[in-house]
Amino acid sequence: MSHQPDGALPSAFTATGSSSFLDFLGAQAPELLPSRRALPQVPGFEAPHGTTIVAATYADGVLLAGDRRATMGNVIANREVDKVFAADEYSAVAIAGTLGFAIELVRLFQLELEHYEKIEGTALSLDGKANRLTTMVRGNLGMAMQGLAVVPVFAGYDVDRGEGRIFTYDVTGGRSEESSGFAATGSGSVYARGSLKKLYRPGMSEADAVTAVVQALYDAADDDSATGGPDLSRRLFPRVSLVTADGFRMLDAEEVAAVSRTVVEGRREAPDGPRAPVL
Repeated sequence: MSHQPDGALPSAFTATGSSSFLDFLGAQAPELLPSRRALPQVPGFEAPHGTTIVAATYADGVLLAGDRRATMGNVIANREVDKVFAADEYSAVAIAGTLGFAIELVRLFQLELEHYEKIEGTALSLDGKANRLTTMVRGNLGMAMQGLAVVPVFAGYDVDRGEGRIFTYDVTGGRSEESSGFAATGSGSVYARGSLKKLYRPGMSEADAVTAVVQALYDAADDDSATGGPDLSRRLFPRVSLVTADGFRMLDAEEVAAVSRTVVEGRREAPDGPRAPVL
């Protein structure tokens, strides 16, 4: 993109148009969009992948959590990956899939929401944010067909409804709102979701919800080698974020560590984990 001789911004930056940052980028510098890049054909190429992420609604809002492990084939590529991010003040997004593209998608999504709010003077509704993410995931379909898929989970506090909501996606951009109150994606999602089926209760407290998702990630790590469970020796614990009427908050590492230690200690007595309470 060319600059004016006097240092002023190009006219494209001041022209009226769409409030979508992606539309602006696609018109002015399309080569910067991940979906427009041409990838070299390298036989046997593997990129780091991140798994597993879970979400659950609770009395005060919604939470998103993720393990810290990234794998590359049968190798642990990284033990300290962050997969949970603030999207804006009242929403969060967590990622599974090809790590580099997933993190780039999150950053573009954050810019998209911020750009819209600056141009329009108001934030998108939660459904509007979920729709914008749908467009971005669908735009990555070409990469997904080459094995570089990105599968996010989006969650937020709906200020109009006064409740937390969860949206899941497939690689084609198909979006679903989770009516069960919880969700999981990534290679360990089957085990995490099975765990939450036992432990989840509508309207549970924040403390119970955090414990339930840590239990679910422990179960995922127990059966899926690509998922990393709480690592007491390295002091590596899941990332857990909360979104309520007060906005987005990432739980302090020591808070998650305390819950993780309780979960690990409990598994010494009951290796398969706690049972659902009898109602």
